[in-house]
Amino acid sequence: MSVTLSLIIANVVVSLTALYVFPQLFEKFLLMPYRVVRENTWYELVSSGFVHAGFGHLFLNMFVLFFFGPVLEQSIGQLHLLLLYFSGLIVSSLPSVYQHKDNPDFATVGASGAVEAVLFGFILLFPLEPIYIMFIPIGIPSIIFGVFFLAYSIYASKGKGRVNHEAHIAGAVWGFLYLILFVPNTIDHFLTVFGLL
Repeated sequence: MSVTLSLIIANVVVSLTALYVFPQLFEKFLLMPYRVVRENTWYELVSSGFVHAGFGHLFLNMFVLFFFGPVLEQSIGQLHLLLLYFSGLIVSSLPSVYQHKDNPDFATVGASGAVEAVLFGFILLFPLEPIYIMFIPIGIPSIIFGVFFLAYSIYASKGKGRVNHEAHIAGAVWGFLYLILFVPNTIDHFLTVFGLL
């Protein structure tokens, strides 16, 4: 079984169980920086990525993972995808822990940071591949999509809301960094795509 499919199944099973069967699991798994730094519940940096705020939140994350995960898995291998995903969960949680460590009311959930790491890993390897967005009939080169996504996330992070844009940004940046640091020839491949090597 592919790593991508295994991650999707794990997310669906744990998230739906926490949402509809054992709500105490949701409470235990979510990321509360205030609790993390005082009770050393550092597992929350990973566990929070397997629970979601609702079915729509879960569906969107798994939809993106379903389309981009298998391509990246074939390109960099199962082990690298697994390491990218779990390190993405941890790295994307760190800004929240730092910013909200003294806020007892802040909590966050979802696999968005890890999914962004996978998406941006795909973008780095396939910068000219078209990405299609609902209601837009033409594909947008993935590198252009990535620039606009990051610009929007940075802008939106300055406002207030329920979406953890900092996790999106950290996950996206980590997707680039992981491949550059740990997957051989990534930069050469990127330059070759643009005819620069």
